[in-house]
Amino acid sequence: MKRTLRKRMMKIIDLKTEGTSQQSFLSSPVFCLLLISDIQRVRAGFVRNWGCFRASEMLNVPSQSFPSAGSQQRVSPAGQSRNKVALKPGHSLLDWIRLTKSGRDLTGLRGRLIEVTEDELKKHNTRNDCWTCIRGMVYNVSAYMDFHPGGEAELMRAAGIDSTDLFDQVHRWVNYESMLKECLVGRMAVKLSPAPQAQTEKTESSHVNGLSAPPPLRLEPLSAPLPAKDHRPRYDWFQTDATVNIVVYTKRKIPSSGCAVVDLQGETLRVEMLLGKMSYLLYWRLSSEVQGRVDVQTAHSVGKVQVCLRKSVKDKWTKVGQPLELHDTFTQCKDRGLFYRECMLVSKTEVTHDTQVLRLQLPPGSRMHVPVGRHVYLKTSVQGTDVVKPYTPVDQTLIPPAQSSAEMGSDIHLMIKIYPDGVLTSHLTNLPIGAALSVGGPEGSFTMRVLRDVTHLYMLAAGTGFTPMARLIRLALQDLTSIRKTRLMFFNRQERDILWRSQLDELCAKEERFEVECVLSEPADSWEGRRGRIDACVLQNLLERPENSKCLVCVCGPTGFTELAVQLVRQLDFSEEEIHIFQG
Repeated sequence: MKRTLRKRMMKIIDLKTEGTSQQSFLSSPVFCLLLISDIQRVRAGFVRNWGCFRASEMLNVPSQSFPSAGSQQRVSPAGQSRNKVALKPGHSLLDWIRLTKSGRDLTGLRGRLIEVTEDELKKHNTRNDCWTCIRGMVYNVSAYMDFHPGGEAELMRAAGIDSTDLFDQVHRWVNYESMLKECLVGRMAVKLSPAPQAQTEKTESSHVNGLSAPPPLRLEPLSAPLPAKDHRPRYDWFQTDATVNIVVYTKRKIPSSGCAVVDLQGETLRVEMLLGKMSYLLYWRLSSEVQGRVDVQTAHSVGKVQVCLRKSVKDKWTKVGQPLELHDTFTQCKDRGLFYRECMLVSKTEVTHDTQVLRLQLPPGSRMHVPVGRHVYLKTSVQGTDVVKPYTPVDQTLIPPAQSSAEMGSDIHLMIKIYPDGVLTSHLTNLPIGAALSVGGPEGSFTMRVLRDVTHLYMLAAGTGFTPMARLIRLALQDLTSIRKTRLMFFNRQERDILWRSQLDELCAKEERFEVECVLSEPADSWEGRRGRIDACVLQNLLERPENSKCLVCVCGPTGFTELAVQLVRQLDFSEEEIHIFQG
């Protein structure tokens, strides 16, 4: 029986892999600029993320609102078609970059920057004269029409209006500032309107092409209430002759994967605790000089994290340091700005014929405990333009040896499929060992709460959609005794595409609670396993619902696979709360 679709928005999915050509969404996530859905709170969009105007020029600034309802990269309701627009030859991402660097006047103003009124903006609403406003800055996007992966119709929905919220709901992680820098017309003339007094965030002055951002009007309300005050983490500190120690009391148990992200950069220390959907941040300019290495110890059962700094000079500190912006704040993770640190590529390990595990070493002053199901953002420069893509970290192996909390978080392992025509992955293939790569995050919507009381965990993965499942498998088998059965159905084209196959088979033989079935769409004659693609019959056999059980179905893979998988799972009468779509 088909289950009636609920009215609320579907869970977010994310782009797991670049596609096989530059003409698809999957090959160029950085293309996605204005895949637009319904307008909500347009004026509130003026005050979101003023940090986006800072000088860094990267093609993607991520957000957990990606992708939004209505996006072509989001799972569609059952029976709803998903449109794809094939780009014309010569209209790839690299072609757009070349055009913006060619010196051609893309604004029609011959280099002048103007202040644009609301009435003036409305006049520019045609295919060949299309202006739009994002965060108070007006761009002429006429030249971008043929380069937009969502097609002309999608981009025209932003014509002549402030499209800030439309953009944010779909692709706030795309750095339009860099992509549309040569299309900048000028700044929007802000029209103030009476509004109740609201406390505004203190922001640093920022500029785009020499223009400062319009002043914020007011902050939008939080999308969900904060936890009760008693649940708010707190911190303390103490010192010895040689060390300064910051102790954070999270007031909850901490998963074995950890929750701390620590960055010591010069004289500043940033400590963030990722606690479900919430983030607790400590941020100082330190009182005195310290050595460049930090140590982090976690007492998981009592929820305590201790960060140890080594003094350069054995003097007495009167305080940790001068608090910086947003110090000692507790807010939703999605409202926290993305923070990058520079890592070093230390190894590449071949997994299959087209997939590698990249091992990135964090600087000595950084520790990153990535919670299960969260992703990070990999940033590097391609032809002078910064390109960013999300990847979900894996462990060094499927079931790695135990580590002490002090050893955790110094390395990140990313399993990456290499596409010859992929903008980012082809670049990564040629990077030498020792090269620098920036890593931002972690981010993501997955929390331990969705696993509460789950007895049967089912995972549907295709290709590198396996990456979030890898750490989830370990979590289920080692930490969650309530889970009686963990099943992975892994879809690939050919046998050589199966990631970590020998490790999966070995784990299946050793662990009676774990089962795996590989399904191939283009198998060799010698293949003895299941053949075909995902369908209702396959899932009906896999997704058992024993009496008195609580099930969770996790899905990850290319967009087409995810759309179909979720549709089929719903037809088997699984509720929205029983389905999780991984992003990143």
